[in-house]
Amino acid sequence: MIYCLTVLPRAELLPFSRPEIGEEEIEAVVNCLRSGWITTGPLTARFEEEFAASIGVRHALAFSSCTAALHVTLLALGVGPGDEVIVPALTWPATANMVVACGARPVFADIDPATWNLDPVAVDRALTPRTRAVIPVHFAGQPADLDALRAVLAATGRPRPVVILEDAAHAAGAAYKGRPIGATSANGTAAACFSFHPIKNMTTGEGGMVTTDDDTLAAAIKLWRFHGVTRDAWHAYAAADAAPATYDVVLPGFKYTMMDLQAALGIHQLRKLPRFNARRAQLAALYALGLADLATLTRPSRAPYECVHPWHLYPVLAPRRAPFMARLRELGIATGLHFEAVHLHSYYRKTLGLKEGLCPVAEEVCSRIVSLPLFPSMTDADVADVVAAVRGCVREAA
Repeated sequence: MIYCLTVLPRAELLPFSRPEIGEEEIEAVVNCLRSGWITTGPLTARFEEEFAASIGVRHALAFSSCTAALHVTLLALGVGPGDEVIVPALTWPATANMVVACGARPVFADIDPATWNLDPVAVDRALTPRTRAVIPVHFAGQPADLDALRAVLAATGRPRPVVILEDAAHAAGAAYKGRPIGATSANGTAAACFSFHPIKNMTTGEGGMVTTDDDTLAAAIKLWRFHGVTRDAWHAYAAADAAPATYDVVLPGFKYTMMDLQAALGIHQLRKLPRFNARRAQLAALYALGLADLATLTRPSRAPYECVHPWHLYPVLAPRRAPFMARLRELGIATGLHFEAVHLHSYYRKTLGLKEGLCPVAEEVCSRIVSLPLFPSMTDADVADVVAAVRGCVREAA
């Protein structure tokens, strides 16, 4: 099978993603540099407050990355050796890797064949007496079915509760049944972890955030985030505070804090997020219209429950991924790969003895998945170029 070139290439490459950085963000970063305080401090605190307020949650705790946020939150939840954590096979490896980093075992569950989110039926089958947590990933931004997952866990009658920790790396601005993703009490989850990587719907360069309504959990997360020290740097060294006479380490924590330089970006990105996501939805609608009749180009279905999809990604399944992506590149269209099936990576094959067939739906999706360009500054004409290129490649496949 060969993909033939039937349309003219673009004069310039259309990137897969591009962060939307405005003059407000640039000015804020410059002001931060001039302030004399560039590490974790007042801007990070303000960003946390505004993020928490935006979704109606008691605590929002900023991190150097979503990976760090997942690691610390799992530790704060008490996940450790002997525990199992159920994760979807369709995700970035960090979701499973951080389970391993805590000394626990990731258990891979299959995805729903329609939405490509974690399948509650597969979760039910994966539960064992050692299960300590479930991490649903809101894939591409579309919320996983949290109520269905809660129902599965409630039906087990287990003496030790299984907590839900949301991997919300794709889901800034998403909502589930009228409740913002990250509003943990409303959604029946322990915490949610967000990513601000440059390809995400909002960015701080690199960075992440944990949200929770649990005061005890938030206190533990803060300790794990900064060396296990009971006093943070901003309050220790701010001119308004007395100089610290001492400090104490109460657990072997990490240095996972966000810098004020990053938060300076995040404050303005958060304020623009509704506009960013509205444009992403418009672009996704144009894709849906232009690709609707291509029977061989599968797309995930919209969830059957009420939700707000922020369209972090626009994924499709191509008949043959490698030549499809290569030909699109020749036509001036960059693409992304989100993701390979995690349980089939070498580390998990070797250490856990995992093989093909464990998660057949995820394996089929991951063998063909391609993410098309999607970012707010794309024009309608850019989408038309992508649609024309995709249609040409699919139509003339032989």
